Amino acid sequence: MYGMPSHAPFYIEHLLYAPSQQSSKPETMTARPLVSVFSLSGDKSGDVSLPAVMTAPLRPDIVQFVHTNMNKNHRQAYAVNIRAGKQVVASSWGTGRAVARIPRVGGGGTSRSGQGAFGNMCRGGRMFDPTKTWRKWNKKINISQKRYAVASALAATAVPALVMSRGHVVDNVPEIPLVVENAVESAKKTSAAKDILSAIGALDDVEKAGESKQIRAGKGKMRNRRYTLRRGPLVIYKSNDGVEQAFRNLPGVELCCVDRLNLLQLAPGGHMGRFCIWSQAALEELDIIYGENGKRIPQAAMTNADLARIINSDEVQSVVNPAKPGQKEYAPKQNAIRNVEALEKLDPYAAEKRRAQARNDEARASKKAETLAKKRDSRTAKKAFKEQGKSFYAKVSQQGTVCENGFALE
Repeated sequence: MYGMPSHAPFYIEHLLYAPSQQSSKPETMTARPLVSVFSLSGDKSGDVSLPAVMTAPLRPDIVQFVHTNMNKNHRQAYAVNIRAGKQVVASSWGTGRAVARIPRVGGGGTSRSGQGAFGNMCRGGRMFDPTKTWRKWNKKINISQKRYAVASALAATAVPALVMSRGHVVDNVPEIPLVVENAVESAKKTSAAKDILSAIGALDDVEKAGESKQIRAGKGKMRNRRYTLRRGPLVIYKSNDGVEQAFRNLPGVELCCVDRLNLLQLAPGGHMGRFCIWSQAALEELDIIYGENGKRIPQAAMTNADLARIINSDEVQSVVNPAKPGQKEYAPKQNAIRNVEALEKLDPYAAEKRRAQARNDEARASKKAETLAKKRDSRTAKKAFKEQGKSFYAKVSQQGTVCENGFALE
């Protein structure tokens, strides 16, 4: 089963909270965790100290930046033909003919005569700003950045989570980083290499890479890039006693000398966590390459990134000033036109007048049904006496005038 040795908690704490005063001398590395060394048969044969460079801070931003610029340094120059779009005799007609002053093809009798030429807006003309082979193809990279990226990529190869996140199949790998005794550098046959990988549980990743081989989609298949293949393990050795010949034909397997570590191999695509198989001599060589007399090991700006834990610690809280009271809080401004309480502060009489009006409106609304009922009853009563009034009026109208017989009353 993949994973870390029995000191994994200490290793993680050492990786995250490494003391800044830790020395990088090879002889003072006894405090660092031990990594198991496996024989060619897959059995544990010894231990070796974890190199100090494996505790470097993980900086995926630097790795991605350096990888992007390094990847540009093997591009092949390309350009269009320097005479493309200009292999025609053409001259401008000048002004006075109500046409643009673009150069035009001379002659007559064909559709080509009179057409615009040379310009990038013309059919058959040159492109705008034609590409040149003397473009600046290579990118200069700061040496310190490049070394920082390589150290960070090396540290990432020792974290199982990052190795698995890259897609490597390490379920049967006994330990990460995986270290094999120096006899692996003497293997000369591919069959022997397959037996070694099978014994240490790394053959699954090679088979995964082999099964991923497929024809490239696009024109690259016609340009000597016909097949695509996933990356397998990276075998890192100190001396080539035949290991190159043994492993080079396995699909997805790459080899690298520890003296020539390459970020393009340690972090393909700019993604950290390449599955590396180290020889014991190569792993021990890292303490010579990176150390007091070698390349400087990067140190994290903060050895403990848990800010909440730092701020709330007793050491910090005992010396900081007490919390100061905040500034005075004011109530939000209120509109006196809409808010009666705000109006009362400005004009109590106007506020009382508005409240009285509101009470009257409320009372009027509550008596609305009663008022409507009274109006309906009075209208019904008027209709009841309407016929009686009509008959009385008709009877009175038949009596004639009042003065018809004089003023005598009979």
